[in-house]
Amino acid sequence: MSEQTMGLRELKKRQTRENISHQATRLFLEHGFDKVTIADVAAAAQVAKMTVTNYFPRKEDLALDLHEVFVGLLAATVRERAPGESALASLRRAYVAAIAAHDPVVGFSGAAFARMITESPALVARLREFHEEREAALAAALADETGAGPDDILPRVAAAQLGGVHRVLFDETLRRTIDGQDNDEIAAALTRHVATAFDAIEPSLGGYAVRGRVTR
Repeated sequence: MSEQTMGLRELKKRQTRENISHQATRLFLEHGFDKVTIADVAAAAQVAKMTVTNYFPRKEDLALDLHEVFVGLLAATVRERAPGESALASLRRAYVAAIAAHDPVVGFSGAAFARMITESPALVARLREFHEEREAALAAALADETGAGPDDILPRVAAAQLGGVHRVLFDETLRRTIDGQDNDEIAAALTRHVATAFDAIEPSLGGYAVRGRVTR
């Protein structure tokens, strides 16, 4: 198989996935997540039900289409931190940048989408799983970066604190979005909250997992 043929196939797959995701989001926003079926999404996207489930094994992931990015982001930020930078400092820097960019991954989703999530028990539960998976991925990255052994609880404790800060900030972003604040208002408030939240755990984690030396 030629590289051109493989490239066209990958392009077709990406376009199919994007179309399914787009149609699903449109239906969810119009009718509510819990009232839309996989069959409805398949019909709107003009594909078979099996095609939908091949790309999105769980209905919730049709609405929360950033699963891999969301779950892996904190771990990736820590692994890519600059020399001399702690895990906390790298995550703080990345969050400030995400706020400035109004990044959907940290909750800038628009009022209709935010309401759709918070009004669906299934989506609330799935989002909770995202947070838990993200914390576990961060703990694994911290263990690797500090050379921690399997019985060392510190990476998990640190991940719980850092992940907890991100969860609180995410929930605050959703709350303000639903309340009708625009992205600039939310960003201004979140910038203040980032300072409060990260300052609160700075005494315990400010010197932990600094790139360039192993800190245990």
